[in-house]
Amino acid sequence: MDLKLVFLLILAFLLPSYFLLRAAWITISCYYLKPRGIKRFMAKQGVHGPEPRFLVGNLKDIAALVSKATAADMDSISHDIVGRLMPHYVLWSKIYGKRFIYWYGSEPRLCLTETEMIKELLSSKYVQVSGKSWLQQQGSKHFIGQGLLMANGTNWFHQRHVVAPAFMADKLKGHVGYMVDCTKQTIKALRDVIASGDNNINNNEVEIGAYLTRLTGDIISRTEFDGSYETGKQIFHLLESLQSLTAQSSRYLWIPGSRFFPSKFRREIKSLKTEVERLLMNIIQSRKDCAEIGRTSSYGKGLLGLLLAEAQKKKDGCSYSLNLVMDECKTFFFAGHETSALLLTWTVMLLATNPTWQDKARAEVAQVCGDEPPSADHLSKLTVLHMIINESLRLYPPATLLPRMAFEEMKLGDLHVPKGLSIWIPVLAIHHDEEIWGKDVHEFNPERFAARSFALTRNFLPFASGPRNCVGQAYAMMEAKIILAMLLSSFSFTISDNYRHAPVNVLTLKPKHGVQVYLKPLKP
Repeated sequence: MDLKLVFLLILAFLLPSYFLLRAAWITISCYYLKPRGIKRFMAKQGVHGPEPRFLVGNLKDIAALVSKATAADMDSISHDIVGRLMPHYVLWSKIYGKRFIYWYGSEPRLCLTETEMIKELLSSKYVQVSGKSWLQQQGSKHFIGQGLLMANGTNWFHQRHVVAPAFMADKLKGHVGYMVDCTKQTIKALRDVIASGDNNINNNEVEIGAYLTRLTGDIISRTEFDGSYETGKQIFHLLESLQSLTAQSSRYLWIPGSRFFPSKFRREIKSLKTEVERLLMNIIQSRKDCAEIGRTSSYGKGLLGLLLAEAQKKKDGCSYSLNLVMDECKTFFFAGHETSALLLTWTVMLLATNPTWQDKARAEVAQVCGDEPPSADHLSKLTVLHMIINESLRLYPPATLLPRMAFEEMKLGDLHVPKGLSIWIPVLAIHHDEEIWGKDVHEFNPERFAARSFALTRNFLPFASGPRNCVGQAYAMMEAKIILAMLLSSFSFTISDNYRHAPVNVLTLKPKHGVQVYLKPLKP
């Protein structure tokens, strides 16, 4: 037999064997050897946690605890919600202390609540060597892709640099008019539904969350994408469905190779993702056409205009592709209306159940703004409203967890953190820590934010902290102040007898049944 033929036959036999062995080794290393090595490394430093099961980790324990805690609605409107939303944290912190490791499948996660260490982790010192883990990126790949929220390292630095100008103070002042106009339309819609009786409820009851979600969607569409809520409505609905589906499908990422398995989940996710990107492409193409045929001198003033201008630049290394532009759009469509709507919804619930603070805020708005809608100059003077918003973010932060993975070995205080360890900061638990906030920790008390410096300390993390803090923080606060000021001037509101207090966590902290309030118009 020809030696060349023999060699090819041997090669044909050995190559598949080599690749199979290599794949098996990588799987065993990633899913077992490296995580176990991290477990031993942390145990030597006295950091322990619940014993993980092979591949599954502590997922089943967490699911069982959360399912039991959230099975029923709360008996009363209590803000003591950590045990409901994070029962595993409450249990394991009692057993293992403030530092403990638990396992999301094969990913070891260090729960960290010590604020000095958190401050160091979130500082510029570690911004390039920590970020989102592979599991997080895979879990959100079809939802928000590689947008700013999921970017790491130099990619994150470049993307942050591109989008940041859209949220600078001078740009934000130009958005006040849009925010006021959109809020006027929502107030008119609320007045109309009350006057018509179409709400089918006496006492002027409305589910305020739906109106606020539409309002924040309208605002982000107009300010950053030069569209209207009608243009973005389909995208919002599709993203909400994608959010729910990706949250469910990510539970199975602990299975090696699971992302390649065909399933109804993945077919549905792919279909929704394709439809979102088709709609975004229509908006993008329309903007590009207007610029290219000379109808406008640029791609627009908002975020989309900045992204399209950046995509036209030819750069080595980091550059914006069309796919990345769409991922960024999905990220800000979601973050720009979902989290803002939740902040507003929870704040209305808190004001509806605390009439004294509602009256204080209304009196301040009347004193500062008179009979006019709030202007950019008014916003810094609405100090009571600012305190109320901060207290709402403390009790009900839309993002209850803040994750970071160590891409290199690092040292936080006396703790050595190995490469590959994911660090999870339980924002909700820190915001409800009696040692930090006092014995009234579960009470609505905006007065605790009267000292401005206290609100800016490392214990308050609704927008994260350090270089990777929320780029839209100033935008969200300005929007919340304008909307709340105008609602307070137009209505008094009390909580409905039909409201059922049932906070749930589906990527963000939501009221399971919405927030029903009775609205009473204050002016003809």
